[in-house]
Amino acid sequence: MVAAVAVLAASLTPGLLTDWFGAGDIKPLAVESEHPDQAPPPETPRRPTLDEPFLGSPAARWADGAAGVGIPRPKATGWMSSDQVGRALERTRDFLSWSNLDRQVLEGKHPARAIALINPHQQDVRTFLGSAFRKPDRESDPVLLFSRFDPSTTRLVGDTVKTRGRLSFEEGPRGSVRVTGDVTYVYPVVRAEAGSEKVVRTIVRREVVVSWDDPAKIVTEPGTFSLVSYKVDMTNGGCGPVTGFLSPDFDRSSTDAETNGSVVDPYDRSTSMADRTDPAGGCGTATRS
Repeated sequence: MVAAVAVLAASLTPGLLTDWFGAGDIKPLAVESEHPDQAPPPETPRRPTLDEPFLGSPAARWADGAAGVGIPRPKATGWMSSDQVGRALERTRDFLSWSNLDRQVLEGKHPARAIALINPHQQDVRTFLGSAFRKPDRESDPVLLFSRFDPSTTRLVGDTVKTRGRLSFEEGPRGSVRVTGDVTYVYPVVRAEAGSEKVVRTIVRREVVVSWDDPAKIVTEPGTFSLVSYKVDMTNGGCGPVTGFLSPDFDRSSTDAETNGSVVDPYDRSTSMADRTDPAGGCGTATRS
């Protein structure tokens, strides 16, 4: 398994909060079908609220939940027929949804449904998952694969997570079908305390590569895939001690943000994850949230 590479992009930049149009005039974007060639343009400054938590963000035009993950037209590839590839794409999107959109998982519960889709014979992944949930550290941290918040400190705002991304597929080794998911998730949150009203956003972009293997050549179980690699880039998801949860900062401003890493636009999907991730795991500065 390719090692995880995580970038903990730094914190909220309130002075740069912007949005596309005035409330009520927002027109949704079509689902992403190919790699974009530029970042979304700047927006007019608007602060998010409990009623409109995506104000001041390009995500205001993104789709809700799994609807924001584009699926390509399937075709016979490797050992799979067109129908089988279509099913593999759907199940891969299920994994991404159950890992990053399931309400119970977001509130800190164990992602059992998502884990059930991973080949149980892939011992290195099983070891990683066991360590991650038992004693998380930099190399074995649940948030490398799953979006989860500590309900004692953080509460999600509303029922909507905005998403933008797509799946792609190709033939892999030994006739397998290799599926890549590249998706950005936007989570509006407040402090867990009753009456909290200051809305901030945690933005997580994930690239997950899975292999739907030919059972005649690889030891696997029906309906499961092998996890090939995963990369994650987080904005306002925590840049301190590893807790096993996304840890948004509700206080930091752009004037005291970390500057020892890169400066990134978390909504810029034109940059590849290979270029976005920092092998040293350093903390950068986000240009907007």
